[in-house]
Amino acid sequence: MIALRKLALCLHLLRGLLTCAVLFPWIGKASRQWHIRRWSRRLLRICGVDVELIGPVPETGRGAMVVANHISWLDIFVMHSWEPSRFVAKSEIRDWPLIGWLCAQTGTLFIERGRKRDAHRVLHDITDCMLQGDRVCVFPEGTTTDGTDVLPFHANLMQAPISAGLPVLPVALRYCDAATGERTVAPAYIGDLTLLQTLDAILQAPPITAQVAFGLPLQADEAGRRALAEQSHAAVVALCRQLQGEGALPASEPSAVPAAAMTTGDSACSSPR
Repeated sequence: MIALRKLALCLHLLRGLLTCAVLFPWIGKASRQWHIRRWSRRLLRICGVDVELIGPVPETGRGAMVVANHISWLDIFVMHSWEPSRFVAKSEIRDWPLIGWLCAQTGTLFIERGRKRDAHRVLHDITDCMLQGDRVCVFPEGTTTDGTDVLPFHANLMQAPISAGLPVLPVALRYCDAATGERTVAPAYIGDLTLLQTLDAILQAPPITAQVAFGLPLQADEAGRRALAEQSHAAVVALCRQLQGEGALPASEPSAVPAAAMTTGDSACSSPR
């Protein structure tokens, strides 16, 4: 059974490559986003993952920076299944076979970490993307965790929404057993685990629900980047605690995103490890 699902994933990856190569050069932004959303939902379905949106789901169509805690490479597709975003990734990913090319085709912004000059370039790119109406998703922890805690947020990229005068949307991610609601670490991409080992853990686990909780938008033009990073961190921490049953989430009807069939490429996160 797991072998068949892995075969389905390989065929799905091939479909994504073909879609990016054949269709993307000829279709507009809205069509590309439709394909990315559809492809991501199909990937999650193959992996046995459903998505539940909780809280005041932000309206689409306006540029913003989305900040979230970071648990797994699945986070990217969970976010894409809600609304395709542009992710910020380390430049090494661009050289990965197939995956690097897919990331570039789906709008990933690459950064050479440790080079201040390149950080300034990426800040300008993020600002321009948001001003054009794109949502740029970053994982300010800079690494993945098992989801128990949220690490402090790096403030470097928080200057972009301030410069653009656009909001920051705090989002919390949690993976749980679909039957019991208990947190699962199967998707966690941590320590010395490889991507394939994490994939095996996901496929061997019972059905998983990826919970996505949305907080109220933060106005980026009212704070410096360090203060904005602290506010964003506090908002994500509060959402994570609420998902764990330690507080009430904002009033809203939860909406399940069905893992429907799909067709196209994926993206990369700001720091996949």
